[in-house]
Amino acid sequence: MKRLFRYFFLLTVFSFVAEGAMSQVPKFKELHKVKRKETIFGIARDNGLTIDELIEANPEMKTPGYELRKGDYIKIPFPPAHPEMESVNEQLQMPTKPVVVERDMRQREIRVGVMLPLHDDNGDGRRMVEYYRGVLMACDSLRAHGISTDVRAWNLAEHSDVQHVLNDPKAADCDLIIGPLYTKQVKALGDFALRHDIRLLIPFSINSNELFDNANIFQVFQNGNQTNNSYVFRFYQRFKGSHVVIIDCNDSTSTKGSFTTVLRRKLEQEGATYSITNLKSSEAKFRQSFSPAKHNVVVLNTSRSQELNVAFAKLNGLKMTSADLQISMFGYPEWLMYIRQHLDNFYKFDTYIPSTYYMSPLSHRAEHFKKKYRWNFHQDMQPYHQHYAVTGFDQAYFMIKGLHMYGTHFTGASGMVGYTPLQTPLHFERIGNGGLQNRAILFVHYTPQNKIETINF
Repeated sequence: MKRLFRYFFLLTVFSFVAEGAMSQVPKFKELHKVKRKETIFGIARDNGLTIDELIEANPEMKTPGYELRKGDYIKIPFPPAHPEMESVNEQLQMPTKPVVVERDMRQREIRVGVMLPLHDDNGDGRRMVEYYRGVLMACDSLRAHGISTDVRAWNLAEHSDVQHVLNDPKAADCDLIIGPLYTKQVKALGDFALRHDIRLLIPFSINSNELFDNANIFQVFQNGNQTNNSYVFRFYQRFKGSHVVIIDCNDSTSTKGSFTTVLRRKLEQEGATYSITNLKSSEAKFRQSFSPAKHNVVVLNTSRSQELNVAFAKLNGLKMTSADLQISMFGYPEWLMYIRQHLDNFYKFDTYIPSTYYMSPLSHRAEHFKKKYRWNFHQDMQPYHQHYAVTGFDQAYFMIKGLHMYGTHFTGASGMVGYTPLQTPLHFERIGNGGLQNRAILFVHYTPQNKIETINF
């Protein structure tokens, strides 16, 4: 298969024009001298171009290993809607039959609009640029499976004029809009999506009431109460019949009491046994909290690493005097950031970490994605535990494939798409008569056999 474009993967627009006539007008608006820190993305944006259009005008950019350097000269083509180019096309236009546009997205390309802060001004912009690159990589992968996409992007920063973005005629032509990042922009985008029958995917942590009224919204985020209830429900399914040991870690800053409160209520409703101890308890009192006859599941009321370290020290001391005790740990998503410090203990104490995302560092798919990202964009992904490019890839792949398969009937329900995520599992459920919310969660399980498994729900 021929090498694919690195930076932007759009459906190519063909213009049938005569070579002789085109030579009568300049083919390029100007030569641009590259300044320090300028990027292909930024130059294209500043000149009203897509990255693909800029690369087409500068074929050397397709060369493996190409890097944009200060002092280089690159050609800036006329934007597609430039008046000089429009006049030439009008002169050359031949009479044709009216074109009938196929509206059923299952029979044509999926039109995707990305409306996120795509800039280099702050962390939000840099993370969303990485997310956007993941969207483009998903479109590239889908094209290999015969699914075409037409992607447009708008820099919808925190203080952008949302209406100005939505006034672009291309916005109303989308099948799917991905965005926004900020809560205050949700209503305008939601109303616009509903008016034009566009699916709106809100990719990150916005908790908006628009979800309850707008059937076209797909919201990935679950608020704290929802995740706590989901984690507790799956916890009880997994550890039914076990004895739960809740350890008070004396952390006045912790917000995890909301989880342990829901857990205790569930255990009491089910008549399950549990005990409460303290991280400062004596060894004898600490030992009394554990059941010698049942499997013990330990839950802390904090996610901080320093208290986790003390808890592991006490558990290791307990195992030295009571080796037959069966102990598992149940943690929090933040523990995924502590792998280097605590991996051996995670394995030793059969640890389960609940989360809404996880990418195994041992996955061949993950390693391939990292290499492809590096090859496409000449840099590594930012060192966050949640890789934003992978999030963009998973979400875009899932939504675009679903729309291609089911059109406007796509609801994102479990099993509709059949896509195995790299990092972010998705399955949506309708909220009353409103929109759809992702209800997928997972447990990352560190087994005593020194293996990591992902349990998806």
